[in-house]
This record gives sequence, structure tokens and C-alpha cells, in this order.
Amino acid sequence: MNAFEALNAYYSSYNEDERFDKRHNSVEFLTTMDYIRRYLCPRDRILEIGAGSGRYSHALARMGHRVDAVELIPRNIGLFRERTEPGEDVSIRQGSAVDLSCFGDGTFDLTLLLGPMYHLFTEEEQRAALSEAVRVTKPGGLLFVSYCMNEGTVIAYGFGRHNILPCLGSGKIDPVSFQCYSDPEDLFVLWRRDRIFDLTASLPVTRLHFVGTDMYTNYFRDMVDAMSPEEFDAWIAYHKSICEREDLVGLSFHTLDILRKEREA
Repeated sequence: MNAFEALNAYYSSYNEDERFDKRHNSVEFLTTMDYIRRYLCPRDRILEIGAGSGRYSHALARMGHRVDAVELIPRNIGLFRERTEPGEDVSIRQGSAVDLSCFGDGTFDLTLLLGPMYHLFTEEEQRAALSEAVRVTKPGGLLFVSYCMNEGTVIAYGFGRHNILPCLGSGKIDPVSFQCYSDPEDLFVLWRRDRIFDLTASLPVTRLHFVGTDMYTNYFRDMVDAMSPEEFDAWIAYHKSICEREDLVGLSFHTLDILRKEREA
């Protein structure tokens, strides 16, 4: 099974949009939107690459922004169109993060790459996706790039679900560094901060923030889901107070890298 077949099979039975309806998963969405809002200006034009069923695209279009979306998986495109409300200035087309030739250089004020880096398994594809996202962004514009992080899987899936010994034995997790290794059939590429920073070092960008978008929330799902509204508000306040701490962010399940494209000399 190749990468597309594996992804298509996964998303044909899984609704990414509904994931954020669960309180513990909503922390990632709320945090990402909070950082996007910090930099949004009236009439900004936005591109979402790998838009899924459109949770972010629709939220931003309903705030009055023009949003273009690109998505690989046919079922997600169908869900995206079903959820488009009258008056939204939003469009979607099928396409890949590694080839955005349908868009010109410097077209967008904000470019969102909130899913593709989860599923691109070769360095060539990873660099192509980042380079294309930078290319279509205006000089001085912003890029928001999400990653799935290594330690959440080692701790929660490896140790928490008693899979650590089989994963060590099969070579899926390195026995010294505890770096996870994935194939397309595993669906998700798992990252560490140093690797992300190395990959982006040659790009014409400046890093503004590196954020843990859910931090410890996914380790305590049942606890967070059982909180009163007031307790959850306090949890969000605590989460925001630590989500950029360099000594903690690597334990987040998901991170958000916020980059500004350099202005032309």
C-alpha cells in the first residue's frame, strides 16, 4: 500500500473535523486559532494546504477572510463542500502539498500547513512542501506549520498501551534515542524539535513562535473531559502559560511552527 492509498483508507473512515468536538482535542484547535488571530489583518487572503474537512478554513472564512484550500483526499473534499455555508468566500481543489503550481508566487498573506507534515515520509517531500508553502506566501507573510511529535507517541502509545517492547523489537523505536520510525502504512511521521529546526534552517523565514498546541492535555484526556467549565478555563490559561516553554514543548502531542517569510531586499 502506497502513501496515498494508506491515507485515503484512513480518512475514508475517520472524520478529522469531528475530532475537535471532544474537549481534550479542542485545546489544539483553540490554541492554533488563538495564534492565527494574533496576526490576521482585515482582507488577508489565506491558503490552507491539507485542509481536511475544513475546520480551520470555514472558521476563517466565517470571519470574513478569503480562503483557498487544497486537499488530497476525495472524502474530505466532499465533507468540506457540504459544510460550506452561504456567504463564505472559500474554495477547495484537490491537490498535493508538494506541488502548488496552481498558485503564483507571493499570493497569500497567511499560509496554513496544518496537516501535510504529519504524512510526508521522505525528506524530499518534506522540503518540497515547506518550499512550496514559502513560495506562495507574500514577503512578510506568515506560515503556520503543524507537526506530530515523537514523545507523545513513545509515552502514550508505547508505554501507555504496552506497545513499547514490540516497537523496540521491530525497530519502530530506536532503543537508544527512542526516536520513532514510520512507514506510509503507519500514517504518521513523528518529529522532534531539532529535526524541525534543521529542516527549516535554509528557508528564507524567521521563526516567531514554536508552540505546543495541546501540551499535556492528551496525557490527561479523561481528567480534562470531566472538568467543569470553570476548571477547563483554568486549564486553558495554564496551558497558554507553558505552551512556548522550550523545556516543555517537546512533550506536546502537536506543535505549531510560526514563521515569517523574509521581505525581499
